[in-house]
Amino acid sequence: MAGQDFDALVAGGLLKEVEGIVVEAYVSVHPGALRPEAYRWLRFEDPDPVARLADGVRRLGREGAKFDPIAVDKVCAKASKMGYSNS
Repeated sequence: MAGQDFDALVAGGLLKEVEGIVVEAYVSVHPGALRPEAYRWLRFEDPDPVARLADGVRRLGREGAKFDPIAVDKVCAKASKMGYSNS
């Protein structure tokens, strides 16, 4: 998704779905954490939210986070239909 048209990512709902997956993974490996903490952890005010999400996925992976496979499959299928590739 990096380098793609930001407005298209937002309009298609794809960015919001990916955010949700990453935020839920954060909460799952940080007991007691709330969603706003996850957004702060992602430094969501950063001007490149797609890069922040990618970085967050890498960091959470190192912490042993498990991402919801159904949600990931769904968002990947949606991204593919929108013309985005995961390669």
